[in-house]
Amino acid sequence: MRAPQAVEHAQSESAAAQKAATPRAVDPLAQLNAAQRQAATFGIDDTGLAASDAAHPPLLVIAGAGSGKTATLAQRVAQLVAHGADPGRILLLTFSRRAASEMSRRVERLLTRCAAGQARTAAPSLNWSGTFHGVGARLLREYAGRIGLDPNFTIHDRQDSGDLTNLVRHELGFAVKSKRFPLKGTCLAIYSATVNTQSPLREVLQTSFPWCAEWESDLQRLFLAYVEAKQAQQVLDYDDLLLYWAQMVSDPALGGELGARFRHVLVDEYQDTNRLQAAILLAMKPDGSGLTVVGDDAQSIYAFRGATVRNILDFPAHFEPPAQLVTLERNYRSTQPILAAANQVIALAAERFSKDLWSERQSSQKPTLVSLRDDADQANYVVEQVLARREAGVRLKAQAVLFRSAQHSVRLELELTRRNIPFIKFGGLKFLEAAHVKDVLAVLRWARNPRDRIAGFRAMQLVAGIGPKTASQVLRNVAETTPAPALLGEQPVPAGARAAWLEFTTLVDCCGAAGAAWPTAFDQICRWYEMQIDRLHQDAEIRQADVEQLGRIANTYASAESFLTELTLDPPDASSDQAGPPLLDEDYLILSTIHSAKGQEWTAVTILNAVDGCIPSDMATGSAAAIEEERRLLYVAMTRAREYLEIIVPQRFYVTHQAGFGDRHLYASRTRFISNALLPHFEQGSWPPAPEAPAANPEAKQQALDLAARMRAMWK
Repeated sequence: MRAPQAVEHAQSESAAAQKAATPRAVDPLAQLNAAQRQAATFGIDDTGLAASDAAHPPLLVIAGAGSGKTATLAQRVAQLVAHGADPGRILLLTFSRRAASEMSRRVERLLTRCAAGQARTAAPSLNWSGTFHGVGARLLREYAGRIGLDPNFTIHDRQDSGDLTNLVRHELGFAVKSKRFPLKGTCLAIYSATVNTQSPLREVLQTSFPWCAEWESDLQRLFLAYVEAKQAQQVLDYDDLLLYWAQMVSDPALGGELGARFRHVLVDEYQDTNRLQAAILLAMKPDGSGLTVVGDDAQSIYAFRGATVRNILDFPAHFEPPAQLVTLERNYRSTQPILAAANQVIALAAERFSKDLWSERQSSQKPTLVSLRDDADQANYVVEQVLARREAGVRLKAQAVLFRSAQHSVRLELELTRRNIPFIKFGGLKFLEAAHVKDVLAVLRWARNPRDRIAGFRAMQLVAGIGPKTASQVLRNVAETTPAPALLGEQPVPAGARAAWLEFTTLVDCCGAAGAAWPTAFDQICRWYEMQIDRLHQDAEIRQADVEQLGRIANTYASAESFLTELTLDPPDASSDQAGPPLLDEDYLILSTIHSAKGQEWTAVTILNAVDGCIPSDMATGSAAAIEEERRLLYVAMTRAREYLEIIVPQRFYVTHQAGFGDRHLYASRTRFISNALLPHFEQGSWPPAPEAPAANPEAKQQALDLAARMRAMWK
């Protein structure tokens, strides 16, 4: 028998060993600063979450540029779950699927870290995390039966919506007006602006499309017919995903049901929301309980998409008492001199939430204001500086050239090409805009929804021998009867196209059947299209690779509906269709519009054309609100830089149809947003450096010419 002391000693050693083997739970908030911690734990105490909604008042987090917004929001979600919130009742809304996926991954990592040493084996996942449009589509399919929608509705992208608008426009006879009637793109833009801003059509026309104001009554007829066409075909466009959701929650019963379903609603980039999105949130959470929005009024730059800075500025006042405000001012990106200059630019805004970004990253290098003659000198100077920084160890990928409008970089692109410097310019053809991708998806859409006229019109013309006239007649025949595969096969088509037509209708029959296996049905469509691709396109091999990739993407989705929805709402960025030669260099310079650069950062940033007429754009000075957005645009551009910031001020602009060429020119002044009072925050320079004056020759004889006498002599 062991002595009691020995037993006690053995137990003590065993307990110590077990404690050492158990991983210690780490403090997930250790990496947050005080303001971030306050935002992450708001409404949460050591005892967990209170059961009452009154304990979760609305929260507004003003997150300055580079202040760790994403980390803070992820920590808040993780803290809610860790303290008892049901992940299935948390709704996280972002502005891209990638942002939602990244946020979900961060939350899961944080929860796994918190659960170290606990019995929980796996961190819970966020089931309701995505974009406004993605979540809207999901809710509409779920509630379709209660709101009069077919659950198999099709979602049109912008190009499809434009095509349907154009079809209705022609049917109403507006295409043959004696005076120019707005084209389909303009009509769709007016419709979208009216829906997203929740403004009367007349107001939208007067403020944004004044030249179309005379067509107000005709446009109203067009939009009614467009809506009726969508409803008849069971298709929704991008705007409908928000509009139907907003109409749904405006019903007291459904609004209350959805509000109760999600106890916590968190929204990223709230400054980029439009009135329709704000209306959805306020209808779901009229008292603000459990509502957290994160954003920065100083980075609200998407008014052209319908976003309004008023949403974030007015957010606290929507509730009684007002929403709690937490401001994140510490910047982890830029040096202090860059932030000091940016703070001064935005400090002159007419209305804003007060904040001054600061950083522990000190530097003696101030932002540089460079004056030069014209855009030719601008291009040469930028290339010279880019190469100099590269020699100093700053890779091309770590450098960006930003501009207000895409055409501002034309001269620079020519110079970069001439000097064999590789670059990528953000923007370009979207994957879903490529002809071959739209072809394949049109067949699938029409097979799943025979009432989708735009998809059917495109799909039928892929068949050899079928043209627009035959396709239009088939669509009319189908619209007058109940769609059925047998009817399609019996449609009157040219005799030479009969065999190909029957093969096509058999494909549509198989892929549109209720029990069609997925993704086998889509594989059949891809194989059929690959047999047509040589006839339809010259660069068949490149396009076939895209079709194969599309098939691989389809294999990752559970159904045709989820595949079509997600691909439409969040398509890949680019396609081989009409793309340039592949970029074979391992390094390349970044060119980007300021709008496309938001959310990005680089070691060195150069801003082109910092003159009135470019920043602010001469097209955006019609109102005080538009000018204020231009000020925020410059602020966003400046805060992309980590260490080096150059702002270029050309003195002269050439005025021709081709930017940078010709001899007509005008002079421009430095942007009004960098006044003389702000100049102490910048280093000022000019390029090229002024040549040194030649040394004076004391032996040279100075002989003055009496030109005045010569002028008089001409008339004597």
